[in-house]
Amino acid sequence: MRQIIHPGPVAAERMMAVPGEAIPIRFTLQQGCRIDEAISEGFRASGCIGGFVAFVGGKCEPFKYVIPAASPDGRHAAWYSDTFQPDGVVAIHRACAIVGIRDGGPFIHCHGVWSTREGLRMGHMLAPETFAAEPIDVSGIGLRTATFEAMPDGETNFILFEPVQVTGIGAGNSYVRAILAKVRPNEDISLAIEEICSTCDIGPATVYGIGSLNEVRFTDGTSIASHATEVLIRRGAVKDSDGHLEARLEVDVVDMGGNIHSGELVRGDNPVCVTFELVIAPA
Repeated sequence: MRQIIHPGPVAAERMMAVPGEAIPIRFTLQQGCRIDEAISEGFRASGCIGGFVAFVGGKCEPFKYVIPAASPDGRHAAWYSDTFQPDGVVAIHRACAIVGIRDGGPFIHCHGVWSTREGLRMGHMLAPETFAAEPIDVSGIGLRTATFEAMPDGETNFILFEPVQVTGIGAGNSYVRAILAKVRPNEDISLAIEEICSTCDIGPATVYGIGSLNEVRFTDGTSIASHATEVLIRRGAVKDSDGHLEARLEVDVVDMGGNIHSGELVRGDNPVCVTFELVIAPA
């Protein structure tokens, strides 16, 4: 597969996965609230410390985001564009936020697709600088015994989420087991998910997550010639196929030109660019 060279030493561990006790969650982001603060408050009220949420529509103003870009120097293999701030209200079509902690406080990593006055756009939402223009419903999976924690990543020279377990928090009988995972660069995302499920003995599963891929190959034969992308899994599943697990991922992708692409990923030919963060739950 395609390989991308990052500035730091290659980490020996290419995938990280931790189990946690999870529950389905649903709450509303109140009008006028910052997106990151509103999501963090919803998790606290649910008794959860990490996981993911998906937006069920919603409008925001002001709204800020970035898209992937080439690195301006040798300190990173990829970087971000200048900040976009569309005029007026932005309507969210699809968005997914991975929820964790950074520097001891809550932190949100969000990719999505939204409509602006200029048309449909996709990127990495700057949640601390984006506000709900109306009540917005979100739903997802929250965990009480595991979360993502932002840490320095020597290989990529980024601060990235890593899954960690948290002790001393009881779950109770109403919780189910889920997996929080991170996949490092140059690993095929579908094969990595299959290995995580097999290693963690989770079997058929539903997959949620966001990340970046080095170019993209779709099952319909189309491809994206952009070494840096931002990706949102819009529908992900791991199924039993003749006695072995097989991942099928339908995604939205934005490239360095701001172009949006959607489709099902070719299994075995879609390597991670910088990182991919996942929440995997039994089907």
